Amino acid sequence: MEREHYDFFGSLMPYLDTRRYIQFLPVSGNLLPPPVPAITPVVELEVETVRALFKLEYLQPSGSFKDRGTFVTVAKLMEEGINEVVLDSSGNAALSMALYSLPAGIRVHIFVPSRAMPGKLSLIQRLGAVVHFTEGDRMEAHRRAVEFAEREGLTYVSHWLNPYFLEGTKLVAFEVYEQVEVPDYVLTPTGSGTLLLGLWKGFKELVKMGEIERLPVLVAVQASGYESLCERSSSKNRLADGIAIPEPPRLEEMKTALKETNGLCVSVTESETMEAWEWLKDIGFLVEPTSAVVLSALWKLVETGEIPDGSKVLLPLTGSGLKLTEGI
Repeated sequence: MEREHYDFFGSLMPYLDTRRYIQFLPVSGNLLPPPVPAITPVVELEVETVRALFKLEYLQPSGSFKDRGTFVTVAKLMEEGINEVVLDSSGNAALSMALYSLPAGIRVHIFVPSRAMPGKLSLIQRLGAVVHFTEGDRMEAHRRAVEFAEREGLTYVSHWLNPYFLEGTKLVAFEVYEQVEVPDYVLTPTGSGTLLLGLWKGFKELVKMGEIERLPVLVAVQASGYESLCERSSSKNRLADGIAIPEPPRLEEMKTALKETNGLCVSVTESETMEAWEWLKDIGFLVEPTSAVVLSALWKLVETGEIPDGSKVLLPLTGSGLKLTEGI
């Protein structure tokens, strides 16, 4: 790759992992957790009439893109000497925090809905996290975690509100730029919005640096029945559990991100999610169902003509299917 921007990034750090971009992160770099997020590959395939760029985020150490935000968060906790935290999660963020906190000596309290996937819960508990089960939905787990943190005087680090988390997820934009330059469209599973907002932040920083001239169009893909940006549906897509978040606290920021990039929102049903998940599995991408919603949304937008023929479309595959120990 012989582009000027490669020289720009390449001159900063020799690492082939997240440490490559350490100078763009709000941490000193002196205290970092041993697991380091990978620079994930991009696989290009022709899907319908577009160039689909599948970024394999499920190959991160804990099996999801959440490792990016967790890495920066734990590095900051280590710098501040904080050794006990609270968060809420449907699974992936909890597993990521448990994995990165273990070698850092940080005790983690995790509030999860009782219906969370058993495979993820088993791994979380094996990593030594203190799991608090909550009755009700994902929003109830959030409320209980906040109450517990306030009552116990502990630091609340959920990715929903944590500013350091976005510093990690923005690096997806940096990597994509070095790998395939700027895509025309970026489709992201969107519940709390940490990947959507991170990508928005990352591409905006690249514009500010003078590395790129335009932002890609951002597309927020949501699970039916849990939409916050699309019109709320009556039927619930429980298969895409990772984005079943109907009241995200950063909703206004998400709306701004879509407006600034001329973006849009697409809702995906449970049956549509299953169809896309099966297609990805047959191709060789072993992901969890939440990851599959981006493919379903792509099919819809190509069919309606909202994504023109020949477009370059980024689809992050956000979570590993290896954690699916139960049938779906």
